Amino acid sequence: MQQFRPEAMLEALLFAAPKPIALDKLAEVLEMPLWECEQVLERYAQLLKTPERGIMLRFVAGGWQLVTKPELAELVASLVAERQYKLSKPTIETLAIIAYKQPTTRAEIEAIRGVKVEKTLATLLEKGLIVEAGRKDAIGRPILYATSDAFLEYYGLKSLEDLPAIGRLQL
Repeated sequence: MQQFRPEAMLEALLFAAPKPIALDKLAEVLEMPLWECEQVLERYAQLLKTPERGIMLRFVAGGWQLVTKPELAELVASLVAERQYKLSKPTIETLAIIAYKQPTTRAEIEAIRGVKVEKTLATLLEKGLIVEAGRKDAIGRPILYATSDAFLEYYGLKSLEDLPAIGRLQL
């Protein structure tokens, strides 16, 4: 097999990946130490900064991925149908409660929202935005819910620390 530059191999991996790839996984697949992989990422990011390139490197949900440059988003949207699904207001409210209170139970969410959330939780689980994060050590051992990496990707967050502060809002 022909030898390729590390940047070309990195590009192929990022292009083929359906979700962000963690630095340690990139280093493992590229068979190089972490520090060297970081340097390759930096060089590749610089290559993509030129006006001739329509994509950029982004760190999200604990990993790296290729994305369209924001200034070209409208052009791409004209060709590609909207891939992100729309969430209803009640679904967004439930997701926000989980994001800020995780891990949390269905009963805790219902106490905050004042309505049943079983169907909303099923929708969020189906879309992969939340996961079952174990069981609470309480009577009945209710399921605990937490956000997933797909949640971080959907909202373009690097980690949960990037969530906006809720200020005086009490959940």
